[in-house]
Amino acid sequence: MHILNKTNIDFMRWRWHAVALSWVVILAGLALIATKGLPRGIEFAGGTSVIMEFDQTPSDDAVRVALNQHYAGGGQDAIVQSFGDASRRQKMVRVPHVGEESGASLSTTAAAVEQALRAGNLGNFTVVGTEIVGPAVGKELSQRGLVATVLSLVGLLAYIAFRYQFSFAVGAVVATIHDLLIVVAFLAFFRYDLTLNVIAAILTVSGYSTNDTIVIFDRVRENLRSMRRDSLKDVINTAINQTLGRTVLTAGLTLLSVIALFVFGGDVLKGFAFTMIVGIVTGTYSSVFVAAAVVTFWRGAGPTRATADSELTGTATAGGPQQPTRKARPQRKARAS
Repeated sequence: MHILNKTNIDFMRWRWHAVALSWVVILAGLALIATKGLPRGIEFAGGTSVIMEFDQTPSDDAVRVALNQHYAGGGQDAIVQSFGDASRRQKMVRVPHVGEESGASLSTTAAAVEQALRAGNLGNFTVVGTEIVGPAVGKELSQRGLVATVLSLVGLLAYIAFRYQFSFAVGAVVATIHDLLIVVAFLAFFRYDLTLNVIAAILTVSGYSTNDTIVIFDRVRENLRSMRRDSLKDVINTAINQTLGRTVLTAGLTLLSVIALFVFGGDVLKGFAFTMIVGIVTGTYSSVFVAAAVVTFWRGAGPTRATADSELTGTATAGGPQQPTRKARPQRKARAS
């Protein structure tokens, strides 16, 4: 299936506008994180999460009142939200306090939350799930998630520098970092928790974005041979137009699958699916604009290296540079008969 054949869109014209827009989004996200923080899931923040199924669904405010009255830690730091399908009448309560991380006292906080809600006369309910993560485990998971992200970026830089050129590698890595920052900014905007599922989605997005960038760079490398007298900006623009149909098909079909996961996957997968949606959109956007902008900034948008070399080896005349002169072959001596 072929779509968008023989397009001639000047993407490079808008590359700096796109970079400016990215900076606005990234700075807004960082400002929000600095003021309100980035919500962290129980895996990283540590705490106790209790999921209950009620006969009659209470309001979030009623649950907080019960915690304020009957739970030692109060409800001001607790997170109360609906969980799962609305027909199941489930509530999830997450508190930052945990019991001792050993022996039978491991579930002390979960039992205290359950007792407080029963004392608050919220109706009959059944505890259907409990998750407990201590602060030491949360800290270790945070460190491992950061190390995994950094190592993936280093690996991408090494691979692309070896396969193509260092300027291309820098462009791809900067585009990937851009995608990660944009995703984190949107997680802060929409207040999604940073969980292990979200970390998995972020790493998936980094690989997806890099693959899209490599497809374009591969076509750029081919065009550098056939368009030696064109500017690097024109070479990259041509490569993006040549791969535009493939980019739209790949991103569009993947996006449809992830949207279906977001709509029908339930609350457990909502953060993962949301991260993938943002990542696919920004990954395609950064492959077209950000990565190319970095390469043109690094190498300049003038004639390609092959063109420059050919002009340096040619002889200059009043009408401009000529083709390189070909060296005369030495004549062979005639054989004695």
